[in-house]
Amino acid sequence: MEPINHVAGRAIPFGRKNVDTDVIIPAHWLKTITREGLGEGAFEAVKKEPGNVFTDPEFAGAPILIAGDNFGCGSSREHAAWALLDMGVTCVIAPSFSDIFSGNAFKNGILTVALPQEAIDRLMEVARTDPIDIDLETQTVTTPFQDRFTFDIDPFRKHCLENGLDEVGLTMAQADAIGAHEAKAKVDLPFLARTPATVN
Repeated sequence: MEPINHVAGRAIPFGRKNVDTDVIIPAHWLKTITREGLGEGAFEAVKKEPGNVFTDPEFAGAPILIAGDNFGCGSSREHAAWALLDMGVTCVIAPSFSDIFSGNAFKNGILTVALPQEAIDRLMEVARTDPIDIDLETQTVTTPFQDRFTFDIDPFRKHCLENGLDEVGLTMAQADAIGAHEAKAKVDLPFLARTPATVN
């Protein structure tokens, strides 16, 4: 997982409320066994709407998505986070998120920033013409027009995102402690290390 400390650039001014995971990545895209290519199917139905932001070349490769309330509701499919990453999105800003989506996003290295609707409205306005800056260390979202919005984040999630630690990475970070425990267990509990007898 790539560390996230700072995300800056154009933001896709989507803003729609109650966007469920089937809108983010439709069910017929779930047959894949890899994460690559899901960005092509992301927001497939929305892309068919005239004048939508996802097919606007001005927002191609934008690392930030601005969404409406209750983003990521619906099913628990992790593919929604994978699709966002595959299209280049590493931060989603919205008034609120589905708990399951927020967890999946975090575990895949996507920063979710919850801000009041007034801040979202302002960022939607700025995003149409100018870049947005998110600093995870200071927990701020800023614009070139001196707008400054602060956001809360769980300290554990912040630590993991800043250091690029997923669940495997967190375990590997404890390799020395795990090794010491295993060595001590071999001395204190030798019967656990015995190999089963071979039956002929």
